[in-house]
Amino acid sequence: MATYFDEHNCEPTNPEEQYRQNALLELARSLMQGLDIDSGSFDLSDWDQRLPPPAAKAVVQSLPIVIISSEQADKALKCPVCLLEFEEQETVREMPCKHLFHTGCILPWLSKTNSCPLCRLELPTDNPDYEEFKKDKVRLCNISFLSCSVIIHSLYSSVTP
Repeated sequence: MATYFDEHNCEPTNPEEQYRQNALLELARSLMQGLDIDSGSFDLSDWDQRLPPPAAKAVVQSLPIVIISSEQADKALKCPVCLLEFEEQETVREMPCKHLFHTGCILPWLSKTNSCPLCRLELPTDNPDYEEFKKDKVRLCNISFLSCSVIIHSLYSSVTP
């Protein structure tokens, strides 16, 4: 009966190489759990547990007003909030994601939260702490992705065919 290494056409890893691989895997696990290498932990505050703040007033006021065309009315498009069909020549608000809403439906929504009710695209807020949280979250994702890429590359660059 063939050994595991013969079946998989590979060599057993020497202890030093195994230690390096385990250390890299542990680093990857830590990064994926949101830990920062420099400080030992990465505080994303408690925004993950709370609702986002309302959309910025200036952004809400600048949402384009669109007039429903006859083609759109013929397609029986509905407001995703109240589920009423848009009527020809009716004025509605258009979100940056291109979703359309009755003004009376989307404005109360955006006064409570900063995202599209359909796709959750986030609008800017007037809350500097939340805006910093969003930037930190993007940075953490980028760091984790880059670190994992480096780890994977270093793990497999030493593998010989």
